[in-house]
Amino acid sequence: MTLQNTIESLASSFATKIIAALREANLAELAEVAGHEVGNGRVVKVTSVPKGKGGRLPRRSADDLNGMIEQIAGLLAKEVAGLRAEQIRDALGVDKKELPHPIQEGLASGRFAKSGQKRATVYTLGKGKKGKK
Repeated sequence: MTLQNTIESLASSFATKIIAALREANLAELAEVAGHEVGNGRVVKVTSVPKGKGGRLPRRSADDLNGMIEQIAGLLAKEVAGLRAEQIRDALGVDKKELPHPIQEGLASGRFAKSGQKRATVYTLGKGKKGKK
């Protein structure tokens, strides 16, 4: 048997086994291997937050942003002295790239107030919408 015949035989056997495995797999397994999920009978792409340097976060809906602002407000309501950004981030378990936009929105609406500069910045509930002191 020549080398070419051996390679062709192995490739054919491999392809046959792959096709058999695909036929036996269910939709959820196939979606997982492709980096997708099955939801409501449909395959949907899984979006994940990029790790490491660079990369943008996926665009968040207004509801997601408002939900994050509400979570931050809930934390700040419990801490009269306020919290630093890293404390908020740790308490919510979010990536540091996810926090600036909700904080800025909360500050702009008057929902949050801040004092201090740079790493010494402390956020508290403001006197704006739903954040009455």
